[in-house]
Amino acid sequence: MLYAGFMSAALPPFPQPEESLGTPPVLDVGAASDEPCLRADAARNRARLLEAASRLIAEHGAAGVTMEAVAAAAGVGKGTVFRRFGDRTGLLLALLDHSARTLQADFMGGPPPLGPGAPPVDRLRAFGLAVLYRCAEQLDLQLAAQPEPSRRFAHPFQQALHTHVTMLLRQIRPGADCDLLAHTLLASLDPALINHLTRQRGMPLERLEKGWIDLVARVTGTDA
Repeated sequence: MLYAGFMSAALPPFPQPEESLGTPPVLDVGAASDEPCLRADAARNRARLLEAASRLIAEHGAAGVTMEAVAAAAGVGKGTVFRRFGDRTGLLLALLDHSARTLQADFMGGPPPLGPGAPPVDRLRAFGLAVLYRCAEQLDLQLAAQPEPSRRFAHPFQQALHTHVTMLLRQIRPGADCDLLAHTLLASLDPALINHLTRQRGMPLERLEKGWIDLVARVTGTDA
């Protein structure tokens, strides 16, 4: 099952977090929040650049996406690309933005078991599978867009994932160090690890799915 088939097709408005954790609320990601303020020509430039970058990925893979190549494909100056996205990582993260926002909207307000309405352990299982499918489908882009270590865990989307997993764990194991356990669980869904296991070691995705279900059961003390 691919990520695109697992997630909802529409992108609903973001609901409020279901429970306060005493930490910053789940954040929106990417540049969508400031786009209404963009001048019309700036918005067109951004769309043109992302379309050009998508074409380059389709034709040459993520390695073919450089700031210079995107500028040439979009017919704009290289400085325009740098001003809009900052650097290559910022450009690649913008390409991942839509599926990231879709995933966030689904686990915050979509149908169960990923969204509200299912027991927290069922939601945690579904969450991991959704992240796994998304990563497997976009693995080259995910690997290329990995921020440097000082930025990696501070990215709003990563904070959103951590906040959500922490919330679910607190409902399941209120006496545990859920903050640290959330980092541990998310580490098993890291794109570099998934790349190593599936491409370098030849593990089928089904084995990783079963591994996630087993890991959740062991961490939460519930039945697989």
